[in-house]
Amino acid sequence: MEWTPKTRLGKMVLKGEITTMSSALATKLPLREPEIVDILLPELKDEVIDVNMVQRMTDSGRRVKFAITVAVGNGDGFIGLGRAKGKEVGPSIRKAIDNAKLNMIEIKRGCGSWECGCGTQHSLPFKVIGKVGSVEVSLNPAPRGVSLAVGDVSKSILALAGVKDAWGFARGHTKTTVNYALATFDALQKTSEMRVSEEQQRRLKISSGTTMIHIAEQHIGKEEAENSAAKEG
Repeated sequence: MEWTPKTRLGKMVLKGEITTMSSALATKLPLREPEIVDILLPELKDEVIDVNMVQRMTDSGRRVKFAITVAVGNGDGFIGLGRAKGKEVGPSIRKAIDNAKLNMIEIKRGCGSWECGCGTQHSLPFKVIGKVGSVEVSLNPAPRGVSLAVGDVSKSILALAGVKDAWGFARGHTKTTVNYALATFDALQKTSEMRVSEEQQRRLKISSGTTMIHIAEQHIGKEEAENSAAKEG
């Protein structure tokens, strides 16, 4: 199905004036069409974080709805979190995925652990704290090889965001999965909001969004596919 953009940002993406997600977010224009993310981040993955059944009594009887929480990310610097409610699980998940795409953020990564110093963007550049409701999540940089020493909910979100190593601590009612996920997302959002100097960026190897290594891998993969198609032709 051909997409006809309705927003200014959508029209710029369709015309080819904006070719990366970083550029789209840098325009500060509202992201209101999920198709924009589909074009700029074609390798996007999604994961259902929570499925909750909500019941309500009315005059006509009991009504049941499903509340879905979904995280989407490209595994390399971009992450989104969305929620949706509906009478059926399938359509609600699709709606939650679209909402997550509209909440896409770009995170900073780096080698912020004093124990490491490998110079790659495998972890967080500094400590960040996110809070939603009673849940407070603290994420710390970790040396390479530690992997994600965090709770299961945070682990799913960090993996989709492209963070490979991190220490994590959570306080509050962490059994509330939605608040736990939102607090982790809030902590990651703090990485993009925090300003860093050029010296810090160089020393901690901080990069924002997709790394150049990932871009190079995509380019090489595209060239190999074109060469293979040419040989078959």
